[in-house]
Amino acid sequence: MQVTAREPEELVGMDCSYWFYVLLALAIAPPLVPNSALLAGAGALAAAGGLSLPLLVLIPLASAVLGDLVVFSVGRRSRGRALEWLSRNARRRWMLEWVSGRIHRYGIPAVIAVRFVPTGRGVGGLTAGVVGFPLRGYLVGAGIAETLFVSYTVGLGYLGGQLVAGFGPAPLLVGPAVSLLVASVALGVQRWSGRRLDRAAR
Repeated sequence: MQVTAREPEELVGMDCSYWFYVLLALAIAPPLVPNSALLAGAGALAAAGGLSLPLLVLIPLASAVLGDLVVFSVGRRSRGRALEWLSRNARRRWMLEWVSGRIHRYGIPAVIAVRFVPTGRGVGGLTAGVVGFPLRGYLVGAGIAETLFVSYTVGLGYLGGQLVAGFGPAPLLVGPAVSLLVASVALGVQRWSGRRLDRAAR
């Protein structure tokens, strides 16, 4: 069996893609960092053949669940400090009460749903830890929620990349476009929930 040497350009491309996966994992883990544009842009690059689509789903998924687990652990182990931070203003206090009530009532479905509420990933994880939600149940809910988020964000980017393939730098615009779409939906939800928060804070 003959092993052929790889071209230097091919090796450089492989190294760059590995670094991209590492940076992607680091960017997805923190719950307060906006990352939909990055994920969608990565999906568009996968459509152009530059990245592996399965890895673009598996690596961010694992990183996101790990980040959620860290936030959950902070809420559980530093319950007093977490409660103090969540109670500093009316909005976070209302969010704490709202999330804890839903988690106690609905369990795993509430853990999944709160992931898609603005700031819900961080506050939801902290609250689940503070109220003593079971670790196994939280991991199941967080795993399902992150699978949905990563799949549809990367998927939209991939489909957008296929649609604009061959149009020069157009694939680079897919990520910001998907991010704008997601942000618009989130803004609508935030405005709706903000009215409820203002009423609750009075």
